[in-house]
Amino acid sequence: MVKISAGSYDLNKWLHGGYESDVVTVLYGGSGTGKTNFCLLAAVSQAKKGKKVIFVDSEGGFSVERVKQLVGIGEKEEAEKVLKNILVLKVTNFEEQKNAFEELLKNLRKDSSHEISLIIVDGMTMLYRLDFAAARDKGEKEIQKINSVLVEQTRTLAEIARKKEIPIIITNQVYRYQEESKMVGGDILKYWGKCHIELLHEKGRRSAKLRKHRSLAEKEFVFQIYDGGIRKRGWI
Repeated sequence: MVKISAGSYDLNKWLHGGYESDVVTVLYGGSGTGKTNFCLLAAVSQAKKGKKVIFVDSEGGFSVERVKQLVGIGEKEEAEKVLKNILVLKVTNFEEQKNAFEELLKNLRKDSSHEISLIIVDGMTMLYRLDFAAARDKGEKEIQKINSVLVEQTRTLAEIARKKEIPIIITNQVYRYQEESKMVGGDILKYWGKCHIELLHEKGRRSAKLRKHRSLAEKEFVFQIYDGGIRKRGWI
């Protein structure tokens, strides 16, 4: 099974080699849990190797300064090379996001010798939530229409991962329901995502919980975020 590095020795060890290349991985959790840091780590790791990364940013979370920090202080030339290998697509509405995925799939179908080694969607459901909120005022048919667009978007990403063997990492938000945290988008992302990692930040303790994986059992990784990336604080 081909995997790509998660950008951290400890994280790679926990995932038995990194992220799988032919599936959609969903990183989900509340604000400030480290989702974008996980994405940037993987992106920098691939870009350092001279490989191309597409970073779809719907929340404005991509930070040039954080990328430079991850590359290393004093590594100005290396940081510039890394940044050139990361193509950032800024989407501002749900329709733009849909069009970006469709265009990406169309281009990849034409080009069998693509250089893309990773696709990241940071904030998969951010723009969906805005349209969903507006649809609620218009009735059930509009809600179904919005949900069908999300299904089509996640299906498109899954096709890219499966047929082109390009790993896809998406981040997702959560909401509280009856004292429980649930993924935004419900069963849609649950179905299409074959690896689910929940990120938590409770009373200063950061942890990642592997909730779904094709070959690994559920487990937890307690970590800390520092200038150089992510490292373990303990194993459970």
